[in-house]
Amino acid sequence: MLRELLLPRRLVMLGLLAVIIALVVAYGRWTWLGEPKYQALILRGIGNTLILLVVTMVLGMALAIPLGLAQAVGPWYLAGPARAFCGVIRGTPLLLQLFLLYYGIGSLFPGIPGIRESWAWPILRDAWYYAILGLSLSVAGYEGEVMRGAFKAVPHGQLEAARAMGMPRFTIFRRIWLPQALHRVLPTLGGETVLQLKATPLVAMITVVDIYAVASRVRSETLITYEPLLLLAVVYLGITGLIVALFGWFERRVPQKTA
Repeated sequence: MLRELLLPRRLVMLGLLAVIIALVVAYGRWTWLGEPKYQALILRGIGNTLILLVVTMVLGMALAIPLGLAQAVGPWYLAGPARAFCGVIRGTPLLLQLFLLYYGIGSLFPGIPGIRESWAWPILRDAWYYAILGLSLSVAGYEGEVMRGAFKAVPHGQLEAARAMGMPRFTIFRRIWLPQALHRVLPTLGGETVLQLKATPLVAMITVVDIYAVASRVRSETLITYEPLLLLAVVYLGITGLIVALFGWFERRVPQKTA
């Protein structure tokens, strides 16, 4: 790793990057960062972005597992809807899905008699929950197809051997089938998490305040164009680096199979 970083061309690129960063810090207009209003907004935006990322990845993977299993071994009346769901999610833009959820389905609830007085109204009117739903369904649609291939890739002989030993179906799934399927998708899951991070700015289009929405607000209020975008890039690069490091650490902790 260190030897690769010390290659001449990489040293030149790192040097140019350091010069650019120094020039931006020295000559950029960063006075707005000292204002408590924007400091609070930035922290709120980063927090919301991280919450959206973690919650939607967890919920999305929880949905992707049964979707993948239904497509891999389920009967036609389960495999068909699961396949159709994954096809629709993968075949339509995420922004369109968010618009349909928030401005489409969400606009129907106020017309239902008594809904404004019910316990569900604070949830149904809040864009935050539509953002979580939309992003979670997106993860489920993409990872459901990945899990389908992972379930099919598990050697059938291992499952047959477990059945021959009298192991119950759920125990086979919990102790053999699911762990091996997850082990196969682990290298791609880090990349999917990074892609999900890059998708979170779309929630700003339905009024959710993430870090992208904060940068847009700073630009509109201060008329400073580039510095908020540079800060935004640094935040995303930092979170991406953290994701890559965490998944790299986790992959090293998971035992690797030997031939």
